[in-house]
Amino acid sequence: MASHDQAQQAQQQVQGLMQKIQENAPSAQQVMKMMAAITVGGALLLLAGITLTGTVVTLVVATPVLIFFSPVLVPVGTVLLLTTIGFLSAGGFGIAALSSLSWIVNYMRGKHPPGADKIDYARQRIASKAKDVKDRAGGYMQNKGDQATQGGS
Repeated sequence: MASHDQAQQAQQQVQGLMQKIQENAPSAQQVMKMMAAITVGGALLLLAGITLTGTVVTLVVATPVLIFFSPVLVPVGTVLLLTTIGFLSAGGFGIAALSSLSWIVNYMRGKHPPGADKIDYARQRIASKAKDVKDRAGGYMQNKGDQATQGGS
């Protein structure tokens, strides 16, 4: 009887373990995704290795040629670099000039381009200060004129 109970208990343990394994086992879709990921990853890893090998071989072969021709290649590279920088700068300045011109034209036509309110505010502040200076200067000149008139009589 004891051996029969032990066998039954062992069978229940095995069934419990099998149930846990089945619950935690990945689905067929998950297995397919993992296989696809391993295949793609392996192919990409192979391509990365081939690329690295090709780069190293090319560098080993090209280094003596580059060193031999460096007295010619360095000045040519410098000229090409400076020329490229010049063209890119000229293009950038041209775009900036066209953008500024477009903004000014829109502002003059009465449209309200971005930043126009700041320009209007600055203009009002300058006009206000100019009026204050004019009023003070007029008062100062009037005061000096009165003093000269009074002092002269």
